[in-house]
Amino acid sequence: MLYIGIFVTQLEVLLESLSLAPIWAATGGLCMSECIFCRVAAGKIPADKIFEGKEVVAFRDINPQAPHHVLIIPRKHIESVNDLGEDDAALVAKMVLAAKEIAAKLGVAQSGYRLVLNTNRAAGQAVPHIHLHLLGGRNFSWPPG
Repeated sequence: MLYIGIFVTQLEVLLESLSLAPIWAATGGLCMSECIFCRVAAGKIPADKIFEGKEVVAFRDINPQAPHHVLIIPRKHIESVNDLGEDDAALVAKMVLAAKEIAAKLGVAQSGYRLVLNTNRAAGQAVPHIHLHLLGGRNFSWPPG
């Protein structure tokens, strides 16, 4: 899982540059107003956005693991799948539907793409804000990781 370590290192450098590292270290995560993905969704941090909807935003990953690697996030702050409520079901469906639209836009819908939703650090979730990875443009093996 070297790629996770590289991403976490890049994330830590970014958090340090934004003066958020002390919050990350003290809490093990970020509060909603300081969440890096909440800030991207709000336009406070620049990102290569390729989809913006009322409830969902998607942007290219800064450490791509495939020719097309997009992160799809809800504007609503939800730390992990473990924090989803019954009322979030439609939001998660919108994330998946956004992935479908993005895959078509990127030209990988027919050849195939992978959707990944990591939950907590041991599974590779480096940012405590639920996000769906869309990976495409290459062949993938099974099992992953």
